[in-house]
Amino acid sequence: MLMKGAVKFVIITGLSGAGKSQAIKVFEDADYFCVDNLPPALLPKFAELCASGGTIKRAALVMDIRGGEFFKSLFDALAYLSFHEWPHEVLFLEASEEVLVRRFKETRRRHPLAGEGSIQDGIRREVEMLAEIKRRADKIINTSSLTPAQLREEVQALFQQGESGGKLQIRLLSFGFKKGIPLDADFVFDCRFLANPHYVQELKPLTGIDARVKQFVFEDEASQDYLAMMQEMVEFVIPRCIKEGKTQLVVAIGCTGGRHRSVAMAEALKERLVLARHRVAIEHRHISEEV
Repeated sequence: MLMKGAVKFVIITGLSGAGKSQAIKVFEDADYFCVDNLPPALLPKFAELCASGGTIKRAALVMDIRGGEFFKSLFDALAYLSFHEWPHEVLFLEASEEVLVRRFKETRRRHPLAGEGSIQDGIRREVEMLAEIKRRADKIINTSSLTPAQLREEVQALFQQGESGGKLQIRLLSFGFKKGIPLDADFVFDCRFLANPHYVQELKPLTGIDARVKQFVFEDEASQDYLAMMQEMVEFVIPRCIKEGKTQLVVAIGCTGGRHRSVAMAEALKERLVLARHRVAIEHRHISEEV
């Protein structure tokens, strides 16, 4: 028997057009290993691979009628998880027929079960086919009146309470203004008014990661004050970003070339935010550019 609790599985299923693709993005942002349209018959082998590898702790898998022989394979797969005592939950997404018809028309997609019939015919057939798995689902979300942001909140409330993976990730990005402002930035801080190590001969070949450059930058009280203001602004917007359903906040910090001041400030801001127990990633986009 496989090790109990080795991997937690969330099986996402439900009606076509009900929001399964949006739901799996929530799990992906929460650091689940995600697979869309995994044939249920492959789940046992996938679980074995997870057990042997040891690096995957949580997985979210979309399984729906695209998998072909859906019912028999899915129920066999769930029975396999239960037999080996793998923790798993089934999330079922549904919506009213009227809403599903409108969504298919808006996207100009064809219902996978419509065949030569109408969208309504495909929806009704799918509802009948999925009736049993809906009865066995652990959690059901009706997305008829939900916006994408509200669906995200529903999924997070059901599956991510108390998990660090559900927190907003802050991505700090240092860059050089002469290379252009990053298009993916939510906030841009300009460090070009600070004293520039580029004009100090022994510091010019170094980067903002070097302790000597950091010391030079933060000898100026303006740098320390500016860093405190950056943190205050980021801390101010974090709860509001979470409320709006954002999973990532990109904070860009720029100087002229992107090697010295912006790097030192980004590193210092990361230290402060990590101490405040935030999830932080950092990228120095232009640190390797020639001086």
